[in-house]
Formats: sequence, C-alpha cells, structure tokens
Amino acid sequence: MTRVQANLLLLLAAAIWGGGFVAQSTAMKAIGPFWFIGLRFAVATLAVLPFVLFEARKAKEKTSARHAKLYILIGLALFGGAATQQVGLQTTTVTNSSFITGLYVVFVPVIAVFFLRRAPHWIIWPGALMAVTGIYLLSGGHLSALTPGDLLTVVCAVFWAIQITLAGTTVSETGRPLALSATQFAVTAVCALAVAAVVEPVSLSAIQAAAPEILYVGIFSSGVAFVLQVIGQRYTTPSQAAIFLSSEALFGASLAALLLGETMPVTGYAGCALMFIAMLVVELVPGLTRRRLPAT
Repeated sequence: MTRVQANLLLLLAAAIWGGGFVAQSTAMKAIGPFWFIGLRFAVATLAVLPFVLFEARKAKEKTSARHAKLYILIGLALFGGAATQQVGLQTTTVTNSSFITGLYVVFVPVIAVFFLRRAPHWIIWPGALMAVTGIYLLSGGHLSALTPGDLLTVVCAVFWAIQITLAGTTVSETGRPLALSATQFAVTAVCALAVAAVVEPVSLSAIQAAAPEILYVGIFSSGVAFVLQVIGQRYTTPSQAAIFLSSEALFGASLAALLLGETMPVTGYAGCALMFIAMLVVELVPGLTRRRLPAT
C-alpha cells in the first residue's frame, strides 16, 4: 500500500467518525445515552470479532494475564470517554462536541507524563494555551456560555487521551490491536448496559427507532473506522496520520451544518480554527524539530 492510499484510508476513517457525531446526537431523540452506548459497542464488538479471529491465527504469542488486565483498563477509559461525550451531547451542539473532543491530541502528551514519565515537547504548553483559548472563543467569549455538555466533553477528551496513551503502549507490546479493540468495546458495552438498566427506561420501539444510528456508529464508526486507522497508520508517518485523523472535527462540524442546520457566531469559528491549529502543532512540531537536529 502506498502512503497516498494509506492517507486516504485515514481520511475516510475521519469522515466516518465525523458522521458519527451526528448519529450520536439524533439517536437520543429516541433512546437514552447509556442504552445507546451499550448497544453501539455491543454491535462494534461483533463487527470486529471476525478480524480478531483472523489476527489470532497469525499471532505469535498468546495474550498474557497482564495484557488482559490492561485491555480491561483501556476499556474502562473508553467507557469514561464514551459516556461523558454522549451525555454531553444532550446539552451541547455536534459542532462543539466534535472540536472539543479533538483536544485529546493536546492532552495525550500531557497524560504521557503521568503514565510513562516522559517529559512533553515544549510545544505542548503553547498548544494547550491555544486550545483553552479556542474553547473560550467557542463559548462566544463568555465562560458562562459554556454548557454542562461542553465541560463534559472536555472531560471526555481527557478520557480519550488516557485511552490512546495506554492503547498505544499496550499494542506495541502485544502486536494485537484488533484483540484490544474487541475487548475494550466489550468492556464498554457491559458497563454502559449495566448503568442503563438501572437509570434509563427503554422499550423495543425506542431501540427500533434508534437502530439506524446504533448500526452506523457500531459498525462503521467503531468497527470499520478503527480497522481503517490500524491499517492506514502502518503505511504513513505519525505526522501525516495526525493531519488526516484530526479532520474528524471538520467533518463533524460540516455534517452538523449540512444535516442539522447548526450555526455559530464568528468567534465560534475562530475558536474552532484555533483548536484545530493547536491539534496540528502538537503533532507536527515535535517531528519537524527532530528532523532538523544534527546527526551525532
């Protein structure tokens, strides 16, 4: 596979994820957030399972007990991210959610300090400041205008950062990205369904009404897009992968405007632009500066 083909796969994954924000929002007209999460990731588990079986046949080593525990921990982080994002969508727009969720790109290096004891590149600090400024502009220049959903989505971005950090180190050890994907999906599904059974009413008609969104997000956003990401990142550079994957926010905002008629003031667009720039610089600048260092 060429690098161009790989980047196109990543772009397709980002587009699928962007559309997922719209599906997540419209589904809650019929079903509660935790039932949606639980059913979505149950479908995702089944969608990825054939790929897991194929991967297992080629695996050189079996999954150890330690790695299984890490898979479960990563699943809990995924549940935290999915839950805060989905509940947040009840009181924020798809546009805000898609851009604020993208802050995980800024949070990942910071989280790595605590988990991996790695000092972040200096660009992280101005990048974080840009991101926070972007959120401020997204609120219209008034922090009081930030909704509970916006704040929950910031928490969601932290959970995604934890999940990405742990998943990256674990997969590098095991070489089993699809096994990890299926396990984290299953853990998230079980946790969400357990919460939903206690706090949310549900009916067969509600599930049927939300079925198109559940199937889209479960099969495509979770199953297909994750597989595309895994394949694409093997044949391109991390910097280029970051550019194409971070376009998820742009797809989410564009589809929200096209399908849901969402709009925002000029300051909001400026905030989105600043957040998008922050996402790119924290991924691109470290790689560029390493290339310029003289060989020793």
